[in-house]
Amino acid sequence: MKKTAAVGVVAALSLAVAGCGSSGSDKSAVTLWMYPVIGDQAKSQAFWGKVEKDFEAANPKIDVKIDLQPWEGRQEKVTTALVSKKGFDLVVLGPDQIPQYAQQGTIEAVDDIVAPAKASYLPASLSALTVDGKLYGVPIYQTITAPIYNKKLFAEAGVEKVPETLTELKEAAPKLAAKKVAILDYPGKPDVSLNQSFYPFLWANGGTVFSADGKSVAFNGPEGVASLQLLLDLKAVGGLPENTASKGNDIEGGPLAGGKTAMYHAATAGQADQLAAAIGAENVGIGLPLEGTKRVAFGIPGGLVLAKHSENKDAAKKFATYLASPEVTAQLSKESGFFPARTDVTVPGQSESSKAFAKSLEFAFPGDTHPKARQVMGVLAPHIQAALLGKEDAKTALDAAAKEATQLLSSGG
Repeated sequence: MKKTAAVGVVAALSLAVAGCGSSGSDKSAVTLWMYPVIGDQAKSQAFWGKVEKDFEAANPKIDVKIDLQPWEGRQEKVTTALVSKKGFDLVVLGPDQIPQYAQQGTIEAVDDIVAPAKASYLPASLSALTVDGKLYGVPIYQTITAPIYNKKLFAEAGVEKVPETLTELKEAAPKLAAKKVAILDYPGKPDVSLNQSFYPFLWANGGTVFSADGKSVAFNGPEGVASLQLLLDLKAVGGLPENTASKGNDIEGGPLAGGKTAMYHAATAGQADQLAAAIGAENVGIGLPLEGTKRVAFGIPGGLVLAKHSENKDAAKKFATYLASPEVTAQLSKESGFFPARTDVTVPGQSESSKAFAKSLEFAFPGDTHPKARQVMGVLAPHIQAALLGKEDAKTALDAAAKEATQLLSSGG
């Protein structure tokens, strides 16, 4: 979820390798493509440099190279590496990326790596990285989203109880609008992941993006229509920002930090810290996922994925086991602000806001995974934007998107 670009850090940690395999010595070479899950560049360099040094000290026959990659262009670069069979042995991927590579047969199942400590992992983390009964990612962290809100704005509007349900959200909207405050900081810009905008409402209402067999979409069913209609109803009473159709979900410099909106329903712990810096920690509240027919919080594990083409699988598995250990994941959680994917890990110095976010881990849902999940998201987002702009009603927008998505799913590409 963090989008901080890693600039120049590849050279700082290791030289990118052209392929995976022998390093030209008697050592086994293992290359890991890691991403800036630690947003601070200096801290990221220091952490991964120490991981590399400590592992190699304990395993002198293994030469590890941690290649820090930027989030941008991730999908394309990983796909190219797997097809060309070079670039990395291990890579960190999320649940929405793994199914297509498992389907292509370019990644290896990793059940044997997790097996000795399987009972210590969050069940949701394991299930999210499982495809057709096989585990394809070793969880090393777990993300979670939750509502963050401005306590002061709700109090000033006379709303004694901050909304915990979708119904309460709609009921409170006019009271805040009377104070010229939009209750929901909804990011309608199409390049914002729907996992942090529209989908949480769909899931809370009991809906899904895809049908059970994955051969068609289901987001235009009654649950989806009700979810989009809720947003349109909020907009009609001043419950969304005026630019909601084109705004992103940045906190710094945005309407939430500026006191123009009162709540963001799918924030990260890092965004809560940003809001605290803008309005004061005493004014920031962190809630559980907004409840419709159920509570659902978008949250995904980061999984270490093993390339099928790796020439040093045993060494790669040993390194993956080390990275997933309680000791390393505890420190990774501390530095990244994410959460452990294991229940036997205590994060040192965990902030109160992080502890509040951790309460939503039990509601974690990785999204509707599908080999074409991202492409479908790209089809749906513009139609939601059109509805927010008043160009389409809720049902028309979702039906039009469903027609396009159906064509996409039926195509071979």
